[in-house]
Amino acid sequence: SSGINAEWPLRPGEKQNKLVVMKLTNANFVRSLENAVQFGTPFLLENVHEELDPVLEPLLLKQVYKQGGVEYLRIGDATVEYSHEFRFYITTRLRNPHYLPEVSVKVTLLNFMITPQGLEDQMLGIVVAKEKPELEEKKQMLIVESSKNKKQLKEIEDKILEVLSSSEGNILEDERAVEVLSSSKILSEEITAKQLIASETEKEIDTTRSGYKPVAEHSAILFFCLSDLANIEPMYQYSLTWFINLFITSIEQSGKSDDLQTRLANLNDHFLKNIYRNVCRSLFEKDKLLFSVL
Repeated sequence: SSGINAEWPLRPGEKQNKLVVMKLTNANFVRSLENAVQFGTPFLLENVHEELDPVLEPLLLKQVYKQGGVEYLRIGDATVEYSHEFRFYITTRLRNPHYLPEVSVKVTLLNFMITPQGLEDQMLGIVVAKEKPELEEKKQMLIVESSKNKKQLKEIEDKILEVLSSSEGNILEDERAVEVLSSSKILSEEITAKQLIASETEKEIDTTRSGYKPVAEHSAILFFCLSDLANIEPMYQYSLTWFINLFITSIEQSGKSDDLQTRLANLNDHFLKNIYRNVCRSLFEKDKLLFSVL
């Protein structure tokens, strides 16, 4: 996973399970790993490179063997009891790591790098929340309500199936079954009607939100331009949090206007200058001209 928060790939509750977080450079890394395997503690190995330490080989291959009814695993020079509660996670900060096939087959690879579409959606949510807070709030409420309605409809379907499968003989003579089916039909119709109203409202909101899409597209393109600077010099790395904070600053400080097109132009212009000024401070002189072309 590329430049991610250490919690993202973890199962719910791993932090409460005394998650151990270490790097290969930690002096007591192997000893801590042995303890985690033995006592079933989740273990997170951070910031690995494209080559993994050979000491991890038996673990990644799950070379567990039984002896006297007890399962063991060899780690380095030590043999430790193996707990099935043990969970092993690895993260990297490399932007675009290339792992050899022999590594890829031993692990499950997850890429947490944000996609252009995902970032665009995120930036659209931010700009609309700032420009039209009541609209974005209503949008979020509709998402929650829609999810709740779908869950209720699923519960109704399950209830009907349960009644049909448990009913014996003529279902029309089963008072409880008829009552459940009747009330379920009424409730289902009410929820479906609510969903239709919510869908129409959501379409209206999305139409208004889409007016700010040019700003979201522009900002997403800028972020990926910045990301590509690491190909020139690995030191040129900029976090998404930093980028979003600059974006919010531009929304607040750029020229206001009741005309949407004027407002969009002001936002894009201010943010572009804001990014340029801040990034130029961190660039070597020889790379500033190239950045200005980007």
